Amino acid sequence: MYKQETINPYHEGEKGEQVEQMFDHIAHSYDLLNHALSLGIDRGWRRKAVDSLKEYHPQNLLDIATGTGDFAILAAKRLQPKTIIGADISEGMMAVGREKVQKLNMQDTISFQREDCMNLSFPDNSFDAVTSAYGVRNFQDLDAGLSEMYRVLRKGGHLLIVELCTPPRFPMKQLFWLYAHVVMPFIGKIISHDSSAYTYLPSSMEAFPQGEVMEGILKKAGFQEIKWKRFTFGLCTMYLACK
Repeated sequence: MYKQETINPYHEGEKGEQVEQMFDHIAHSYDLLNHALSLGIDRGWRRKAVDSLKEYHPQNLLDIATGTGDFAILAAKRLQPKTIIGADISEGMMAVGREKVQKLNMQDTISFQREDCMNLSFPDNSFDAVTSAYGVRNFQDLDAGLSEMYRVLRKGGHLLIVELCTPPRFPMKQLFWLYAHVVMPFIGKIISHDSSAYTYLPSSMEAFPQGEVMEGILKKAGFQEIKWKRFTFGLCTMYLACK
């Protein structure tokens, strides 16, 4: 068991159930807070990550822990695939995503489906690329989730993970700690009205495996040709791997 699997938003129920409850609760304010708390820098991280798939021309994508669909929408715009399925455990988050997709008239490309990421309903070898932005640290069982992502990915297909993390060096490490444990919970509580969510989120970021450790976990799941890159002093890391 990895450390982040033991960190929960609330006090009762399995982690998956608590994460679903949390995201349903903060769905109304998630996009606003996501961009505000990162000062908008997260948009650039997403663009760089999506663009890493351009040379492979994936046509059928699965976006795991899709939330409100930001990553799926960006992938649709920049990669021009035939289909993207956004999968998430939170219906509240996907409801926001469906509204955004409809406003952009992208419903022919992007669809949403409630899925347990530990037990996906899709057949083996279904997708050219599987993506996940800021979601895998919320998995109840990281190994099981990565195993499912590997299973539904076709041979030669690519896994793309973007995850928030803590900067490894002084002084950004110390500055981030102050921001994550003081500023983030304060702003998060005011806007989302959920005092637990924005305490849980930075705690799960700090506990999540980073760099070489995550590379080893991906290898254990069967992935090959693993590359990873840190953005903005190590606030975010992108992992790209092949089946």
